[in-house]
Amino acid sequence: MLILKITNASEVVAAKVGRLLEALTPDLLDQNTVEDVLIKELIKNLAAEGLKGEVAAVRGLDLQDNKLQISEGLHVRRQQSF
Repeated sequence: MLILKITNASEVVAAKVGRLLEALTPDLLDQNTVEDVLIKELIKNLAAEGLKGEVAAVRGLDLQDNKLQISEGLHVRRQQSF
């Protein structure tokens, strides 16, 4: 299992759509947008290599100091098989 934590979603959205639009969107929306694009590209590339599996965007998990922290609001925001 792999875990990937995106820490600069707002900066990526700002670079792609501009600072003004980024300032008008909440950080959670930025995070969701970046995660959705990343999932799409990961699936495309992994499937092209012949790999099969699942990718999920999960809320309520956090990586801090080499430890995985789980909060009460743990849920899968998006899950897709490839």
